[in-house]
Amino acid sequence: MSHQLIAITGFMAAGKTTVGRALAKKLHWAFVDLDELITAQQEITINELIKTKGEDFFRGLERKALAEVLQESGPRVIALGGGAWSRAENRTLLKDHDVRVVWLNAPFELCWQRIPLGEDARPLAPSREVAEKLYHARRPVYELAEFSLAVTESKSAEECAKELAALLLQ
Repeated sequence: MSHQLIAITGFMAAGKTTVGRALAKKLHWAFVDLDELITAQQEITINELIKTKGEDFFRGLERKALAEVLQESGPRVIALGGGAWSRAENRTLLKDHDVRVVWLNAPFELCWQRIPLGEDARPLAPSREVAEKLYHARRPVYELAEFSLAVTESKSAEECAKELAALLLQ
């Protein structure tokens, strides 16, 4: 595979981290989860970061973390945060680094089943109504990704990774 960088995008709880890890393992590549990287760098969860400093502050950290990851050498699978791809500057950054972007096209119902509620609720999905509105707002931007993979409840992360590897190796 000539492209040595793959980014996984999709809505909250679509499976970006799980599928990204499985794909990296299958390809014997490194794996980076942007949210996990930011959490480690800031020593605070993404939820707390957004709640205390706001989404714009978080998006700035996200862009900086993405730029850092893209400067590293070696083949990598990168799990983007759910909103990273919706920012034009991030799409440009990924394009400039010749990153192949895959959209995990999971139906809203599946994502909503996986999104935690209560104390662990995500600040950008405090209710079904807000989450569904965001899902539909981001969908046209996700469709800009080079590849799309349908995600279903019955498909395992390993099956998704196998499909993606085949798709990317064509």
